[in-house]
Amino acid sequence: MLGLLVQWLLYAVALLVVSRIIPGFYVRGLWPAMVAAVVIGLLNATLGFLLKIVTFPLSILTLGIFLLVINGLMILMASSIVRGFDVRGFVPAFWGAVVLAVLGVIIRWLTRGA
Repeated sequence: MLGLLVQWLLYAVALLVVSRIIPGFYVRGLWPAMVAAVVIGLLNATLGFLLKIVTFPLSILTLGIFLLVINGLMILMASSIVRGFDVRGFVPAFWGAVVLAVLGVIIRWLTRGA
């Protein structure tokens, strides 16, 4: 349980990092980042999962890059739900998904034993 809380906090911090790197990607503090991390996770686990199943052939053809498009769409959708989390367009959402994917690998590596 503690490991899950640590991952949640690290993903929220990752969103704050992305907001400093990607123009058009804004997070107004730790609390909106924590809420956005939960909403993005829930969207990816439900709607994102269904989209990934439906678009599996396209993901194979693009060598997985289309998965970043889906993740960008989930980020864009989350920004319309969470106050204090604003993504201005698909391009910042896509690049945010790319940076979050890289940071996610690092977070999973750091918390693999937690």
